[in-house]
Amino acid sequence: MYASYQARLERLLSREQAHTLRSGLIGLEKESLRVRTDGGIAQTPHPAALGSALTHPWITTDYSEALLEFITPPCTGARQALDFMRDLHRFTYPRIGEELLWATSMPCVLEGERGIPVARYGHSNAGRMKTVYRLGLGLRYGRLMQVIAGVHFNFSMGEAFWPAYQEILGAGGDERTFRDEIYFGMLRNLQRLGWLVPYLFGASPAVCKSFLAGKPTTLADFDESTYYEPYATSLRLGDIGYQNRKEEESGIKANYDNLEGYVQSLSRAIATPSPEYERLGVVVDGEYRQLNANILQIENEYYSTVRPKPSPQGNEKPTAALRRGGVAYVELRSVDINAFEPLGVGESQLYFLEALMIFALLNDSPPISELERFAIDHNQGATAHRGRDPSLKLMRGGEQISLRYWAEEVLQAMEPLCRILDGRDPLKPYTASLAQQKAKVDNAELTPSAQMLASMAANEEGFHHFAKRVSREHAACFRDARLDGAREAELEEQARSSLRQQRAMEAEDELEFGEYLRRYFAQ
Repeated sequence: MYASYQARLERLLSREQAHTLRSGLIGLEKESLRVRTDGGIAQTPHPAALGSALTHPWITTDYSEALLEFITPPCTGARQALDFMRDLHRFTYPRIGEELLWATSMPCVLEGERGIPVARYGHSNAGRMKTVYRLGLGLRYGRLMQVIAGVHFNFSMGEAFWPAYQEILGAGGDERTFRDEIYFGMLRNLQRLGWLVPYLFGASPAVCKSFLAGKPTTLADFDESTYYEPYATSLRLGDIGYQNRKEEESGIKANYDNLEGYVQSLSRAIATPSPEYERLGVVVDGEYRQLNANILQIENEYYSTVRPKPSPQGNEKPTAALRRGGVAYVELRSVDINAFEPLGVGESQLYFLEALMIFALLNDSPPISELERFAIDHNQGATAHRGRDPSLKLMRGGEQISLRYWAEEVLQAMEPLCRILDGRDPLKPYTASLAQQKAKVDNAELTPSAQMLASMAANEEGFHHFAKRVSREHAACFRDARLDGAREAELEEQARSSLRQQRAMEAEDELEFGEYLRRYFAQ
């Protein structure tokens, strides 16, 4: 099944180009909800000591004023990315008082929707646009969905890889077109194998009952305060998580056949009015409630487990940036925050995810048919809700296949790639990580989702108490560790610089907000 992938690996080895597989860059984005000591969502504004959420490159906010987002620059390896992420956490903790960073993907929404403050970015047009977009998300999908947190794994192949790989494949044309084509093949394969990520790393098998706000559910009672599913891996990726159901109802689905198809499908959704959203109103009593009344306000509203990412210039739309410069990197968005890791993600996990991204890139990747799209969606949902059920069957090629058998097949095929990625490292981190994942396939009790339920049962605690306890443990870990003096000074200057940058943007704005939006969407 993986003959072409194996042949490509062998050709890279025979032409002494295997080192180009080790030239990739990785980056991390991690969302962390600020909570009070009782576990309720913090109502305080984004701390000024952390800088401007609008302009800071590494510390910003996502949907809510309380939902911090930590971002690393592109790094040469897992250890470097985690070191940078650790420094951001050590910098943050002394600047949030007694508040905690919630240690899980799923929140406890103790005060309901009214207790979720929407992020604010100042009164520049760019800042207003970010806030109005979030107001629109809350209106369309509800605010509860927007405070689910996750980790995004960003990956790009190194520059040396592309000419070597193009020569090995005997592909003509310019390198930019070739690169986009290969990255879109990678995106399709990451969707085909997407179920493997929640199985191995899903860490949201239970949820606080407050999150469902009294809505009916098929989830079982763990105790009086917690819902769960006994074989669930990632309820975040399941039916109660953030999804674009309305796009499916409208017949809008992103096209991953190629870059132009992807751009056109999203552009069409952004330009197509939605009667339902028109009823909500765009400007009501002089205040913007959403950016527009179309199926998507902007590209980011389309939820997917993977995204092709460009390098935008200034205020450039993502689709315009993709058309101009092509795919810069691929973002894997399906990683839960692991409560057993202080940073929410571990080093061994990153080695595996990097290997999986390259494996997806090197494999054949035909277009996704309508039947296969159905199978991909089914496999993700089934794994999210029942991934550890030993009898679970997934869909592949119009037939059923056991999750365990398929996983074993993939991990076995990844062995030679992991050996190449290890290079001369005596610790062989990629092969060691692969062995850990194989152990999880053999024994589902080793997965983070199973370990979380086991810890809750052993401590006789529901989700809220488990998450609060672990959050406190992580907080102590970061507060007790000293940040390097030079790094602290660098981060303090970055915070001050970002505040200056926001003030300058606000002072320079001359356009009326409606005209600013018109020009933005006219790109």
